[in-house]
This record gives sequence, C-alpha cells and structure tokens, in this order.
Amino acid sequence: MMKPKLIQRYKRSERINHWVVALCFILLAVSGLAFFYPAFFWLTGIFGTPQLARILHPFIGVVMFIGFFIQFFRYWKFNFFDKEDVKWMKSVTTILKGHEVGDVGKYNGGQKGMFWLMTACMLVLVITGVIAWRPYFAEMFPISVIRLALLFHAGAAIVLIAGIIVHVYAAIWVKGTVRAMTEGVVSQQWAKKHHPRWYREVMAKTDEKPVETSITDVNQQHKL
Repeated sequence: MMKPKLIQRYKRSERINHWVVALCFILLAVSGLAFFYPAFFWLTGIFGTPQLARILHPFIGVVMFIGFFIQFFRYWKFNFFDKEDVKWMKSVTTILKGHEVGDVGKYNGGQKGMFWLMTACMLVLVITGVIAWRPYFAEMFPISVIRLALLFHAGAAIVLIAGIIVHVYAAIWVKGTVRAMTEGVVSQQWAKKHHPRWYREVMAKTDEKPVETSITDVNQQHKL
C-alpha cells in the first residue's frame, strides 16, 4: 500500500509556539478555576501551594499572551472572512456528516471565528489581568474598577475555555488535523478535501503534480 503524499502545514517553530500557548492555557485554566470556584480550590496543589499558584498565575498569563500574539501576527492575514466562509458556516450540519462545502482556504469559517474569538478574549484577559495584578498594578486603580476587571476577566476566561473545548473537539473530529500540529504535515488528500483553495496555492508553488482524489482516496483519508 502506497504511503499518502504529504505537504507541510506548520513549521517546527509554529508547532512549538502552539504547544507553549496550550500548556500555559491549561495551567491558567486550572489555577483560574481553583480561584473562582471553591470546589476546585484543591487544584492549586498542582502548583505546590495556593500562594505559589496565585503568584505564578499572572506571570504564566504574560507568557501565554506573548505566545498567542506571535501566532496572531503569523496568521491574521489568513483569517479574514469571505463568501466561502459564509457558505461553510451555513452548511455546518452537512460538514459534520463528513461532506466539505465551499472553496476553503488555509482556514475555514469555524477556524476563523475561533481565531477572532480567542484574540478578543486574550485582549480582555490581559487588560483586566493587569488591572487586578497585585502588588504591581492594582494599587493604581480604585476598588470598583478592580471588581469590574475581575468580573470581565472571569467572563472572558469562561468563554475562552468553552472555545478551546470546541477547538480541541473539532481537531479530533476531523481525522488528520491533530497530525498537522504534532508532525507539521498533512496528506495531500486531506488538504484537497478540507482546504482545497489552500491546497492549490501550496501545490502551485511546487513542481509536484497535484493528486487526483478518487473514491478510494477519500476512503483511505477517513482511515488516517
């Protein structure tokens, strides 16, 4: 059986950046939930002590913010919505059944929506986090502002956690997607099926002949 032809989707530096941000997100979600919900306070034990968790939380947040905005400046130009994305979003039920819709570029409508949602949440989190950060900045703001900052901080965190859950689920749902961020490559069949416009753009830059997808190819792709 011939191995599927592969194309690069993410470079090593992109993948390292992604996993650094992902690790920071997990640590922040764990400590944030521990601070916000008394029933989860035991999670602070992951950091050693509650005091250490409280100290580390904002510093980890700064690392995640920097890492995410490195990603932002890499990918923002690929995440503007177009008519194909509208077509894609109107056909989500069809897509969930395994049938792609529209001439999708590097990212589909759902991925673009997640990108901008994460960007908005990150901005809210970093601004409100700085306002509430003791002992460095909180003393510069009245208590009423700090309370509002904490409220918006918690709200943005909940939205981001929910968004990341959807993001992870979607990556697992579409077979072959996780490989892109672990190995950096996807099969040509995967690219042609899920991101046809991006596939053509990549292949146009190479001397390799684009693959012709047959029914057998599609069946093999579902097994990948």
